[in-house]
Amino acid sequence: MGYWQPDYEPGPSDVLAAFRITPQPGVPPEEAGAAVAGESSTATWTVVWTDRLTSYAEYQAKCYRVDAVPGAENQYIAHIAYKLDLFEEGSIANLTSSIIGNVFGFKALRALRLEDMRIPPHYVKTFQGPAHGIVMEREYLGKFGRPLLGATVKPKLGLSARNYGRVVYEALRGGLDFTKDDENINSQPFMRWRDRFLHCMEAVAKAQAATGEVKGHYLNVTAATMEDMYERAEFARDLGSVIVMIDLTVGYTAIQSMARWARRNGMLLHLHRAGHSTYTRQKTHGVSFRVIAKWMRLAGVDHLHAGTVVGKLEGDPNSVAGFYDTLRLDHVTADPVRGLYFDQEWASTPGVMPVASGGIHAGQMHQLLHHLGEDVILQFGGGTIGHPMGIAAGATANRVALEAMIKARNEGRHFLAEGPDILRAAAKRSRELDIALSTWGDVTFDYESTDTPDVTPTPTLT
Repeated sequence: MGYWQPDYEPGPSDVLAAFRITPQPGVPPEEAGAAVAGESSTATWTVVWTDRLTSYAEYQAKCYRVDAVPGAENQYIAHIAYKLDLFEEGSIANLTSSIIGNVFGFKALRALRLEDMRIPPHYVKTFQGPAHGIVMEREYLGKFGRPLLGATVKPKLGLSARNYGRVVYEALRGGLDFTKDDENINSQPFMRWRDRFLHCMEAVAKAQAATGEVKGHYLNVTAATMEDMYERAEFARDLGSVIVMIDLTVGYTAIQSMARWARRNGMLLHLHRAGHSTYTRQKTHGVSFRVIAKWMRLAGVDHLHAGTVVGKLEGDPNSVAGFYDTLRLDHVTADPVRGLYFDQEWASTPGVMPVASGGIHAGQMHQLLHHLGEDVILQFGGGTIGHPMGIAAGATANRVALEAMIKARNEGRHFLAEGPDILRAAAKRSRELDIALSTWGDVTFDYESTDTPDVTPTPTLT
């Protein structure tokens, strides 16, 4: 019915999608790809008379290429092109309702995964993009030349507001740039949001006075309604906070609304990717995180958790590198090794600051800098608050480790190979770092990743 067009040449303004399809037995992959194109655009299960009332061929998505996945049985990558007129300008909700709306329930498919998308500049420019972006954030904070340091308050649930604020003060006083609420701390009976905000911002003000540095705490304004979220965000603004936080679970429309609010009010917007692994982690079904990263850059967040490689959460090194490129670069070149199927032009849309969190510690500083680069926020929760000498000491250990590694990098040293030696040398001058290395230096999370690119780098002769 026109949805399989192997001769189609995608135009520069087409939205492109790469779907991993696993057809039911007996369903040819080209037919499955055409079915995905049809169901995500104009098709229904039979011919309808009303097709004659419109130029429906113009609005049909077109599956123009199907490739077998290397090394996988009955898996294919279907490349599908969509005309720009199929999508409302500046709306993640409309884009996603089209691309991932009904099609994932299709009986003719055993599994379906959205691997990547190309968002053409024509569509990119209809979105606000990050409320501020990496460059403006660094200028807000006056912090340059190194990753930023953060920590999530632990335990994430159960503390009183006063004790919560004490954790914030000690961590910031010890050398961190940020502390944060976690995804599930909102306004529970043990600590209502207003009390938390007051004590946290008192702690931020005291830490700024003690250190002479700009500090921040990600106040989670996630709530049941947009009215509640705006109320909490406005209170955070009035208390002098430079940043507010929301969870991915609030939904795409709420995220875009908060991004617009953040830009109007001069606030950084941190997004915790709560819930993403329910649909991003598995190899054959769901939505890849690289797609979520693209949608969130369009939506307008300033921060997004994007993996650590070496921490406790899922994160293949090549895949994570692709996520970070997607968030930070203005032009991203297709790279199968990093799971990137398409070139992506961001047309000067500001970059999103990736956030690395989950099971990382000072002993991994050389690996973190190698894998993640400089424009990143490294968040050590347990690796700060669990320090045997106390919370401030944990923060100091992280700051000393980071500055030692940045100094070695700037001197031209091979900091990845020499990392352990660099840290041991710094620990001779820092009791806090010495204790951190002896406590966590051997802790690793070496598990095989479930979400990896389908190709591997070609070995080169040396």
